[in-house]
Amino acid sequence: MSRCTTVSQLLDEPVSGTAATATTWLLLEQPGPWGAKALTSSHLDPVVGRALEAAAAGTGVRVALIRRPGRHADPGSPAVRQVYAAHTVPGNVWLHNAAVRDPERLLGLDFAALGAGDPRSFGTALGGRPHPGGPLALVCTNGKRDRCCALLGRPLAAELAASGVTGTWEVTHLGGHRFSPTVLVLPYGYAYGRTEAHAVKEVLHGAQEGRVVLEGCRGRSAWERPGQAAELAVREAAGEYAAGALSVVRTEGAAPRWEVTVAHTDGRRWRVGVAQGASLPPREESCGVSVLGSPARMDVVSLRELGRTSALAG
Repeated sequence: MSRCTTVSQLLDEPVSGTAATATTWLLLEQPGPWGAKALTSSHLDPVVGRALEAAAAGTGVRVALIRRPGRHADPGSPAVRQVYAAHTVPGNVWLHNAAVRDPERLLGLDFAALGAGDPRSFGTALGGRPHPGGPLALVCTNGKRDRCCALLGRPLAAELAASGVTGTWEVTHLGGHRFSPTVLVLPYGYAYGRTEAHAVKEVLHGAQEGRVVLEGCRGRSAWERPGQAAELAVREAAGEYAAGALSVVRTEGAAPRWEVTVAHTDGRRWRVGVAQGASLPPREESCGVSVLGSPARMDVVSLRELGRTSALAG
């Protein structure tokens, strides 16, 4: 017997979208100031930055720069840089790290394989291994991309670091600056908006236990925007918080209306109707900007539980 529920789940510009969706995140430590397009306008060699962008294009890998919280005057090139790779698709979630002296070594990675969830080239090219620590909290602080990220993100990153939250990094643009401070939590890839330090600590504690905290959550970067909205709506309706329990298995349609199928590892499935709308009334879209805008949002307009199928493998 199917069951129908109507919900109203609004996700104003979730972390993903065509440009920001990532099945795998590749993070390279780069201290110092960042420009609006950090891979090519920071103290990273722009030739290497452009090559990384080209290598990642179309693979599902998103490359971002990270740095320790604190002051960002030019400290010179670090002798050793931390590198992380995280795959965020349920059933094959992992977080690996490595240390490199030359960022050009990242060009030896098999980006297509990383995007598909195969970490072997991270080990062979960089000597990477599974990350022995806890989840990462990546706070967007790139003020050159948007002022909100610096004005609101940097104090949050500093507070987290000062309170001893391990795994805290500043990161280049995540998307959704209207929700600053924004935080991405790896390895699961869930993004959060308008976050405070106590909330980030709760999210990290949940991630350590394999749970998703729904309050403030803006979606999982492994899915496109309609899938992000659909998955969170199913979690809320079903009271399901296990990070690996749900997957987006099918998205049909095109803007402004999609039908998304969300599957549970126990065999349950849901059909979710998602519509693209505009956020009203018009609002300021960034800190100190007087021009008003009506950004797109994802509305979950229907949610129907389908008949149970055989349980998903893994």
